[in-house]
Amino acid sequence: MLFGLMETGFPLFYWGNALMIVIALILIYLAIAKDMEPLLLVPIGFGMILVNLPLGGMMDYEMRLKAPQAGTVMEISTQEGKGFDKGSVICKLDSGEVVAPVFGRVGELIVEKGQHVEKGQVVASIFTMEQTDQAVYPSRPVGLLSRIFQYGVMWQILPPLMFLCLGALTDFGPMLANPKTLLLGAAAQFGVYLAFFMALFVGFTLPEAASIGIIGGAEGPTTIYVSSVLAPHIIGATAVACYSYMALVPIIIPPVIRLLTTKKERGIFMKPSLRKVSKVEKIVFPLITAIIVILIVPTSAALMGCFMVGNLFKECGVTERLRKTAQTTFVDLITIFLTLAIGASMPAQNFLQPKTLLILVLGVISFASAAGAGVLLAKFMNLFLKVKINPMIGGAGVSAVPMSARVVQVMGQKENPKNILLMHAMGPNAAGAIGAAIAGGVFIGILG
Repeated sequence: MLFGLMETGFPLFYWGNALMIVIALILIYLAIAKDMEPLLLVPIGFGMILVNLPLGGMMDYEMRLKAPQAGTVMEISTQEGKGFDKGSVICKLDSGEVVAPVFGRVGELIVEKGQHVEKGQVVASIFTMEQTDQAVYPSRPVGLLSRIFQYGVMWQILPPLMFLCLGALTDFGPMLANPKTLLLGAAAQFGVYLAFFMALFVGFTLPEAASIGIIGGAEGPTTIYVSSVLAPHIIGATAVACYSYMALVPIIIPPVIRLLTTKKERGIFMKPSLRKVSKVEKIVFPLITAIIVILIVPTSAALMGCFMVGNLFKECGVTERLRKTAQTTFVDLITIFLTLAIGASMPAQNFLQPKTLLILVLGVISFASAAGAGVLLAKFMNLFLKVKINPMIGGAGVSAVPMSARVVQVMGQKENPKNILLMHAMGPNAAGAIGAAIAGGVFIGILG
């Protein structure tokens, strides 16, 4: 043998890694066997597998550990290649201990017993997969996926580019044909703020609570963008919660709608045809929306600007190559890079914490309450409308384009076979995407 057991990943492999791999395999199974968001869950799941195979180095960051004060090395508490937990003692000086601020493994011990070190002198090179405050604990990505994550996600490049592609795939025609549906998309943002205050109540910090609340916007890029700015250490949990619940929209939304509506309300008939929206309206809308929203919420510029320029590519008719690229090749490339990197942000040490379970619980509350708020507003509007709207379309205010609109369509036809609600539901669906970007910008503007 060229190397022994100690040179393999087995000595560092523990039950947490095995559990994360099982979770990853479940996500991949749901994607392949149940067709639940396969474009998202397959790369996320595989990224999770890669990062939970010790010594693969795919998500490694290198950090230079420095002596907090001058002194003589009295004891080396670990060995090169050995793993350690956050807070572990790396070496002891006669003036104090050098403690690891993250979990990881020792790459190289630069000092030896009996050596005198000055304050700030490097004592060891360590590798970690934990996200750190770069201003306090600078580190550099050295793995393939850590580079993609650092320069694509943490530099806030990939999420806005994904929003550009989503803009090119979004039709605002149904919303423009029935502007009342814009209110339903706005009402769905109630779930964002409910989850935000609940997260604060159970002990999360303001930035963490904002990153958790935005899950209710049901837009993966928005969730990733806000988390990368405000709380990168929980980005894996928030991203997986958002994408997983988007895949589970057919399971989450129907019970909420049935709880808040009567059979008669669910059967309300809406004419399938909508007002024909002119090409001029469709071209002017992204221009005017970008200008107004960014003036009001400047910190939404990256998301809203990309979203609207993508939509302009779709609607203006003179950028056919740009439209096709944004709707096909470009969105596929961005999806691969973004989802692999997000999956790789979930090593067991990062993910298997009590706060992760709380994030998942608050995320589903955020989704459910967002759908509920849209339904309740639709019911309230019906008190004043001569031509009633089916309150189920308010549930599509949970963005998750176009999954939530399809769920409403299926439910509508079960209650009334004559009903074709898809285009009506696409109005609040598209409005919800705008609302999520605005809500994310508001959080960043206040807390960033």
